[in-house]
Amino acid sequence: MRKDKVKSELKKEISSIINNEVKDPRLGFITLVDTELSDDLKYLKVFYSVLGAKNDEDLAQEILEKAEGFIKKLIARRLKLRFVPEIKFIVDRTIAKAQHIEDILENIKHKEDDE
Repeated sequence: MRKDKVKSELKKEISSIINNEVKDPRLGFITLVDTELSDDLKYLKVFYSVLGAKNDEDLAQEILEKAEGFIKKLIARRLKLRFVPEIKFIVDRTIAKAQHIEDILENIKHKEDDE
């Protein structure tokens, strides 16, 4: 129960920090998709998606990695945790893959309609 509550609060705070306080104009539209918190609450994986091209994902990864210390500092101030977990940001390409599959199916449908 505690793990789920901490995980939920971390996701909410990290999302707020990224969207409102990480002041890098190169950072595009990022959506936090999911988080995974270790049983000992020491490690957090943050899965996110980026609206844009592959190079936008690479740039977002670089920016998030550089902002990790800043994000951890704000989390420490806002949440009453014994310690702030180590954060690892991971690009989630599920949405992009689903869109790609949908585009392929749409192209197949149009080709069938043209025949």
